[in-house]
Amino acid sequence: MAEIIQKDGTWAFDGDALRLTPGRDKSVSLLRRELGELVVPLGALAGVSFEQGRKAGRLRLRLRDGADPLLQATGGRLTEPHDPYQLVVESDRYGVAEYFTDEVRNALLLDEVPSTPVTEYLLPGPSVPLSVAAGDGTANFDGECVRLEWNWKTEDAKAAAGTRTLALGEIEAVEWLPAVGLENGCLRFTVRNAPTKVPPKYDPNAVELWGFKKDPLMALVAAAVQARLPHPAAPVPLPVPQQRDAVAATAADDHDTLLRRLRELGELHRDGVLTTEEFTLAKQAVLRRM
Repeated sequence: MAEIIQKDGTWAFDGDALRLTPGRDKSVSLLRRELGELVVPLGALAGVSFEQGRKAGRLRLRLRDGADPLLQATGGRLTEPHDPYQLVVESDRYGVAEYFTDEVRNALLLDEVPSTPVTEYLLPGPSVPLSVAAGDGTANFDGECVRLEWNWKTEDAKAAAGTRTLALGEIEAVEWLPAVGLENGCLRFTVRNAPTKVPPKYDPNAVELWGFKKDPLMALVAAAVQARLPHPAAPVPLPVPQQRDAVAATAADDHDTLLRRLRELGELHRDGVLTTEEFTLAKQAVLRRM
């Protein structure tokens, strides 16, 4: 096992998975502490790197696109203090960090893990139920429904409709945006048959965020919902009539193949390549498949 223990957290690798545990130091972000320990299967990794600095270095994991619902929901917008896939390394542990990096890289090579995108989530996302208060509201998610409750800072036009409840089946997409400069952030849900482009300040399906300490925690709600939505890269199922046509076409192709096989067996029997007993057994096997 390879392991590195730092104030920022502890990373351990047993050959099959990495266990990422946030540290208890006051510098560790609220999001990482609330997210807790992460178990990342080797197959979810696209790469690992270690960057040295004068005072401290940084270990970084790169996950395969689509492997983690947290990264999917936040779109790579988590900054360094909140990114659970980065670890600050003190200068006297550079040798340990390099050894850790080599161990993970060697395992990726030996297992021939591809770096290509995936079509299903390989991490489960945050556990539920979740409740986060930030910005102009509180977002609650129990695994089946999202409930948005408003506070005294909510715009009157949005608060007038009262608490907003969205069943998971109504939600098409979710995103978390941090506040940047003068632009406010948000946790926004795209609802089926009711798209909206109004600012989060007025959107009843969004919580507006102003850049305060608890804003990143809304990313946990986004990730928990994202983990339960269809994967964006998953194959889109064909409509029922097209499914029937595809099945029928496949069945027809299989039937034609089996007929050709019967003809080939007959020719082999006539030419004396197959005995009567061998021909009978082979023919029965083909007929059973038909």
